[in-house]
Amino acid sequence: MATHDMTKGDIVRQLVGFTIPLVLGNLFQLAYNAVDSMIAGHFLGADALAATGMAGPVMNILILGISGICIGAGVLMSNYFGSGDGNRLKRELSTLLVSGTVLSLVLTALGIIFIHPLLRLLNVPESIHDMTATYLSVVFIGVPFTYFYNALSQALKSVGDSKTPLKFLMATSVLNALMDLVLIGHFGFGIMCSAMTTTVSEVLSALLCFIYIYRRVPQLALRPRELKVDRQMLATTLSYGAVTALQQSVQPIGKLMIQGAVNSLGVATIAAYNACTKIDDFAYTPEQNISHAMTTFIAQNRGAGKKERAYKGFARGMLIETVYFLILASVVLALNKVLMHLFISGEGSEAVIAEGERYLFTMAFLYIFPAFTNGIQGFFRGVGKMKTTLGGTCIQASLRVIFTFVLVPYLGIVGICWACAIGWVCMLAFQIPYYFHTKRKDLASA
Repeated sequence: MATHDMTKGDIVRQLVGFTIPLVLGNLFQLAYNAVDSMIAGHFLGADALAATGMAGPVMNILILGISGICIGAGVLMSNYFGSGDGNRLKRELSTLLVSGTVLSLVLTALGIIFIHPLLRLLNVPESIHDMTATYLSVVFIGVPFTYFYNALSQALKSVGDSKTPLKFLMATSVLNALMDLVLIGHFGFGIMCSAMTTTVSEVLSALLCFIYIYRRVPQLALRPRELKVDRQMLATTLSYGAVTALQQSVQPIGKLMIQGAVNSLGVATIAAYNACTKIDDFAYTPEQNISHAMTTFIAQNRGAGKKERAYKGFARGMLIETVYFLILASVVLALNKVLMHLFISGEGSEAVIAEGERYLFTMAFLYIFPAFTNGIQGFFRGVGKMKTTLGGTCIQASLRVIFTFVLVPYLGIVGICWACAIGWVCMLAFQIPYYFHTKRKDLASA
């Protein structure tokens, strides 16, 4: 089993080597929903593209909330691995899995029960209401498997193995795409089939992680008698994970509120915005994964008592974020029209593509801000200051929503870009001074 001790060796090489599998893995995870949207747009039309787009933010609240809990627990597991405490590592994983089983089942039930009131609250156009509800009902069933995959993959990442979850996601993502193309593109099944293929892929991802850990990773393999909740660890996990989950959920909640402003602009703009948010997700993913690599690096080194090395890792990570932004901006500026064509074509697509181009051209210049905000969030997660990450996220999300409603009536879809920029700048203004305060205090006590 490949573990990865990040407390020694070249920092940049370790960060990049750890980040690349994370990036690829998350890109494949995003591909689940993106492939659904692309195939829905091409074979089922603009209404289906809008419906899958409307479903996306709702699912993201759950998925990112789940991911947040697992990321918080992953910080603890990284600390235990860095300090060589295998017993606490296993107890943390057991607590995460057992408590998460109950949580995910409750979320599934609530999602299915309240789906129609939620869509009415979001002012989903009547023409796509039933289609969106059908899609979400099926995907909600897969929430427990989404949780198990995230928990097990985070456990592997906490011991330095970011490659194995990537391999499983690659396999299931390809399977998802093939099933969509055959069942929807060839046989003509509807949007329910699209949701079913995504759910099947999540089930297989979780199952593959489970089998791998029990066969190859004795450090994480839990015996039946070890599957129990450690109350003290649950409290610690909640102090890390709940704050991170809330932080992760704030962003999609903000997106849902923004969707209300977009819905007033018509189906073409709804479809364009939902396609653009998929592109945004792909753009943000490497920035977020560089941040997650920084979190693991910082947590392992602090667990080993190497605080100065942890801060060097943060500085190198911010440099990597900057280089990535330059590449990203160049690609989006050069290919914005091509990217929109991936999501829709045919009759009525011209208006959707034109709106999407306007959004992407503006956003390309603004991606530098989330590169920096993600980097500094990775630092605060690594040192265990979860409330600081939550505070920064709440500032960004709330200002983004407020200024979206202020600017969209005047600027249209581009107003969303500038609203995001205002939120990111204010978030940095809050967190940068606190970073330097934390660094001075931390190194003084080293």
